[in-house]
Amino acid sequence: MVVFACARCDAVLTGPVERVALPVRAHQAYGHELLPALMEPGTYAVEPEPFGPPWRPWGEVGAEEAAARGVFAPVPGLSFGAPGAVVVAPGDTRGTVLIPDRCDGYCLGLDGRDGPNLVCARCASPVATRIDDCTFWQTVWLVPDAVRRVPDDDAEECSADADSAADWAALAREFQGAPPVEACGAWDARWEAAVGAALAHLLGASAGAPMALPDGILTDTFGRALDALLPSGPARRRQVGVAGPGLPPSALRDVDIALVPRHPRTGEVWQPSDTGTGPRTAAAPSTAAAAVVAVPLEADVWLHVAFPREQLPVPATGGLPDGVYRDDPLPLRPMRLFAPDRRVFLRTLARLPAVREPWLRAVYDRVRDDPLTRPF
Repeated sequence: MVVFACARCDAVLTGPVERVALPVRAHQAYGHELLPALMEPGTYAVEPEPFGPPWRPWGEVGAEEAAARGVFAPVPGLSFGAPGAVVVAPGDTRGTVLIPDRCDGYCLGLDGRDGPNLVCARCASPVATRIDDCTFWQTVWLVPDAVRRVPDDDAEECSADADSAADWAALAREFQGAPPVEACGAWDARWEAAVGAALAHLLGASAGAPMALPDGILTDTFGRALDALLPSGPARRRQVGVAGPGLPPSALRDVDIALVPRHPRTGEVWQPSDTGTGPRTAAAPSTAAAAVVAVPLEADVWLHVAFPREQLPVPATGGLPDGVYRDDPLPLRPMRLFAPDRRVFLRTLARLPAVREPWLRAVYDRVRDDPLTRPF
């Protein structure tokens, strides 16, 4: 555990926090409603890319400079802020004051368009940007050069900060799966972002071949998108499955591409113990045709896919006969067909080298240029 302090006056700016992986939904823009905090209380994550203003348009940056930064397809603009911004939940901040002249937003709150809008209450140095407008996850982004990390005297540094390996055995025990449908019947925003990111990796691993999905939630969430974006034809479909800690080795049988978990603390992508015959990541595929490609999926979504917990009927009380069950509450059902998050999909795909292949670049351009492209 650490706290973050002002680099100028050493005032403490956060409560004790431990490092976790940056969620793929960190830059998601969702709907027209107030979203909760991006980060769980007591956690922080680091954005490795430049963050915030100033921004430069793609035409000014150019493809060569963008590729050197890991962006391989045109985007509206690239940040030239400092890399390494630290994001925490707003409730974990301490000793900061808003700058009134930098409180602009689109609708219901602050969107950070003018850069840092929080100053240290002790020395008035700009130290962070708070974002809490509608469509955005609520966050406070600490300016990398304006803060420093200080070990907390009352707790040890977390495993992720110490660069230790992910504890895969504890994944299902310590973390919960995210149900795909909310109580109101809407698809969960976390699923739309996670599927959008994984969809980009699936396309990159597909080599343009159609895919076959198992029946159930994977077909419901990925099926329409893969059918719409991949070429159709008589070519053999590549089989997509689910693999990871807690699942038997047989899960990889007859599977070409496996959706595997990305650890929520370290960001590591799961790999089997037998690295000689196991999956490879989609970002760096092996030339061995028999190897299975591992595609990362956010852990909270993967857990629900790998270990589905169907809502079972519960015994009724009040004297009903044995074996009689209630049908209340009814199982949650979505009100509409699933649509992956388009912005997360494009952001992820633009950062995959495979997007430079002509067929995949055509997919990227089509989705980018037409927001109503099926299935988005």
